[in-house]
Amino acid sequence: MMVPVALLLLGALTAVVAPRLLARADWPDREPVVALWAWQCVVAAVLLCCALSMTLSAAAAWRPVRGQVFARAPHAVVDAYALGTASPWAAATAVLLAGAGLWSAAMLVREVVRSRARRRARRAELLVRAPLLPGEKPEGGRLVVLEGERPDAWWLPGATPRLVVTTAALRRLKGRQLDALLAHEKGHAQARHDWLLHCSSALADGFPQVPVFAAFRDEMHRLVELAADDMASRRFGRLTTALALVELNEERGVFGPSPTPEAHVPQRVHRLLTPPDRLPALHRLRLTAIAALVPALPVLLTLVPGLRALG
Repeated sequence: MMVPVALLLLGALTAVVAPRLLARADWPDREPVVALWAWQCVVAAVLLCCALSMTLSAAAAWRPVRGQVFARAPHAVVDAYALGTASPWAAATAVLLAGAGLWSAAMLVREVVRSRARRRARRAELLVRAPLLPGEKPEGGRLVVLEGERPDAWWLPGATPRLVVTTAALRRLKGRQLDALLAHEKGHAQARHDWLLHCSSALADGFPQVPVFAAFRDEMHRLVELAADDMASRRFGRLTTALALVELNEERGVFGPSPTPEAHVPQRVHRLLTPPDRLPALHRLRLTAIAALVPALPVLLTLVPGLRALG
């Protein structure tokens, strides 16, 4: 019955140590795609620790659950987990962790529902500000140009994704700058960054007392922008992408002394103008493999007693 406790301790250790290691490392800004993968692996490991601990605790507390979990396992494997000597806290732990899992699912559903409501509202606004021409179908064009005095552009995901650009942005962006901006927004859509933002926001809102989930949300919002910047700069150059960012955000006061919600924009421009050296391909592969091992640790820890019994 020590495995569920060990899993919870491993989950707590991962939630504390891994974000600190990632915060101290210098490579996430150089390789945002690898950093996105590493953060997902860390959070997946924490969730796996909770899910596996819940399963074993429930198997120890209730015989019908044990019969389902170990339905085809030899008796030696079942005995190796010492489920018959369950502590009185096994049932409470299973119920608590199951409640946390249901709450996480509810928060994700709420985030998706809210996101769809926002998309419907913005699509309705688009139809008012840019009505369809006679004979034009709603799913006909992927690019929508809006009259607007404020330079702006955004990707509206959904069944029929749309790329929206204001006329002010068309006037300000010169040459390939508009192409770089469109490539940035398309990078978000191709990588499905909206789902990363939904999942991270759901965990952070559902468990505000858990620092790892808040850090996960903040880093997702930052790293997806860096990743999209890199996708645009690889096609149209770093200088062109940086100038597009400046032209798009100059009137918003983000480059002034006062802090603004878009305070990350100057940092992105500086990163594009002074690009850090990319890691060698072998180093990137090594980091990717190490990150993949993090969620594998709870699985290996869970299987250790059974493998020993079979050996």
